[in-house]
Amino acid sequence: MQSNTPIIKDIVLIGGGHAHVSVLRMFGMKPIPGVRLTLITRDIHTPYSGMLPGLIAGHYEFDDIHIDLGPLAKFANARLYHGEVERIDPDTQQIFIKGRPPVDYDLLSINIGSRPRTDNVPGALEYGLPIKPIDLWLEKWAELQQRLLNTDEYLNIAVVGGGAGGVEVMLSTQYQLLKLFEQHNQEPSRLHFELYTADEDILKGHNTSVRRRFNRVFKERNISLFTHSSVTQVSKDALTVNGEPREVNAVLWTTSAGAPSWPKQSGLATDELGFIQVDEYLRSTSHQNIFAVGDIASMPSPRPKSGVFAVRQGPVLTENLRRLVSGKSLKTYKPQKHFLGLIGTGDKHAIASRGSWAFEADWLWQWKDSIDRKFMRMFNELPEMPEEQVEISGIADQDAIKEISTHAMRCGGCGAKVGSTVLSRVLNKLDKRSRDDVLVGLDAPDDAAVFAVPHNKAMVQSVDYFRSFIDDPYVFGKIATNHALGDLFAMGAEPQSALAIATVPFGREVIVERTLSDLLQGAQDVLHDVGAVLAGGHSSEGAELAFGLTVNGLIDQGRMLRKAGMQPGDVLILTKPIGTGTLFAANMRGKAKGRWIDNAIESMLISNHAAARVLYENGVTACTDVTGFGLLGHLVEMTKASGCDVELIVDSLPILEGAEETVSAGILSSLQPQNTRLRRAISNIEQWHAHPNYSLLFDPQTAGGLLASVPEERAQTCLEQLAAEGYSASVVVGRVKQRGTDDAAITLV
Repeated sequence: MQSNTPIIKDIVLIGGGHAHVSVLRMFGMKPIPGVRLTLITRDIHTPYSGMLPGLIAGHYEFDDIHIDLGPLAKFANARLYHGEVERIDPDTQQIFIKGRPPVDYDLLSINIGSRPRTDNVPGALEYGLPIKPIDLWLEKWAELQQRLLNTDEYLNIAVVGGGAGGVEVMLSTQYQLLKLFEQHNQEPSRLHFELYTADEDILKGHNTSVRRRFNRVFKERNISLFTHSSVTQVSKDALTVNGEPREVNAVLWTTSAGAPSWPKQSGLATDELGFIQVDEYLRSTSHQNIFAVGDIASMPSPRPKSGVFAVRQGPVLTENLRRLVSGKSLKTYKPQKHFLGLIGTGDKHAIASRGSWAFEADWLWQWKDSIDRKFMRMFNELPEMPEEQVEISGIADQDAIKEISTHAMRCGGCGAKVGSTVLSRVLNKLDKRSRDDVLVGLDAPDDAAVFAVPHNKAMVQSVDYFRSFIDDPYVFGKIATNHALGDLFAMGAEPQSALAIATVPFGREVIVERTLSDLLQGAQDVLHDVGAVLAGGHSSEGAELAFGLTVNGLIDQGRMLRKAGMQPGDVLILTKPIGTGTLFAANMRGKAKGRWIDNAIESMLISNHAAARVLYENGVTACTDVTGFGLLGHLVEMTKASGCDVELIVDSLPILEGAEETVSAGILSSLQPQNTRLRRAISNIEQWHAHPNYSLLFDPQTAGGLLASVPEERAQTCLEQLAAEGYSASVVVGRVKQRGTDDAAITLV
């Protein structure tokens, strides 16, 4: 995020629940200058629980029922931290997340929902399928469906829990499984369904008419209902009910809500079940700068654990966060006494419940579907993000207009690099001064500079620096360090030390310190893993976060890898997927799905250290890391240095999820036009313009993989070893050929 306004306050939101998505949207529409939002979430895509039964029944797809927190956080100008909170320290105002430094806050809000209780029933978590967290449930639900199809036995499917959630899950599960068996020509009579509840009837808290209608539906669909049935243990193939075992093949767990342990352990005031006690302002009764909403909150006047309350709490929470920042009195939250419940029967039919009134019809499900989809559109179809206006009036040259328009939203990461053409022109103007101990320098640019040192060693140096493309300084520090070290690994060097240069956004001294600390901690963690040290550096304040390092390494002079060295008959291996440039260009515009960006970040966090070792062990002949000039740009450097041609297998290129979609939407990195000038190196360019992977050949990468040539007979062993080291996307992408007569050295196949 770029701003000249100093950051004064940090508001941190834990959880992407229904109230917090409302806070993000409202802050995006009306930000507070000097206030920074941070969202910490276990799930990048937060589910709307009211639509889960429809997903189980097959009426919805994954994206239909999930709010994508990536674009929403970007819209709100909020930092998005992907992780699960372990505890907080209200005294130091810090949040502890596994695998990263603590996160500081001035104001904190907690909206993490609840999960079915499993701690009081042995085996419930191990052998049951708790309905939450929904992402884990969906994985197990897919596995269960496949397991049921792969057997010819009689099957008992049990749901434990007789509330509205349990009833809807039971009916939706039956609907989907019967449909699935029919599609696969399986005998549906093998399936038997049963629901267990410790209460005297299902749907406790709803009126008699509603319960009567659902009891009728259960009978019509041959679902066995066991009331006054307390489940006290779950094993692999059985439930213990009222002290007696009952054989089951699958247990879906939808019992009453339970709270995580960390709020109580952190010292927050909680009720007897561990839910955070709040006052009429949604504020913790024990800590005045902490709010809690949704299922995790225990209200002064208890209400059912239902998403409808969290939705209504969103605007009040937003207003109270604004008021507390400005020192104004807070707004009271007044929960509704009655609300309309629309409970689905699995088959696009619903029963309405409100007070003592009940009604059922197909159109009620359609109405519920319309309400739910409208709610989801509020958060998944956001207003267009404004772009910097560029004055182009009076320019007649359309190419010039296109070039200037790319400056409307400049990319970060390697998309922010100076293009290869511009860089070459600048380097050509420099005086190529040299010394005997400079083995690789400006006269023959490679991945890094190389200096001779005593005992037949060489010192390898490189430098990288770029604007941040994510708002998490710790993760950005790790990625930037991985990126800088990639040059050393590409030449076979072992890192020794690094000097950092950081630009941190304006803010209060304590906030600047937090940001710089996270940034350098990320760098230091990566350096430590490869045996190097952070020796010093320089920092400054600016409008946006930027970071870089000068890295140093040592190598035996006889083991040095270069871009030169490819031999005809070698194959080309790429160790990581490509697509970061287009994905983060899309992310800047709020057009990338959160899971796409999350997957890309995971790829960038993988060091090239082990990959370089595996390649060396398998006789690598030439190597480079794929970064700002894109796959084709770096391959061109290798062909020139080696005096060889290459056949590049376009369909084999490993592509990050979502990159093909963003490229096809015309979203490209601002460096892409300069990289595309290298298309003249392709001999058969005319045949490939329409190929979906064509534009990705020029996509600038940040912390990309290694591109290396190895003898063909070692390729399979090399790929197997790379996969074992965690480089699962590694693949052969080309073959090295004798240099031909054509000036264009690369042929696409």
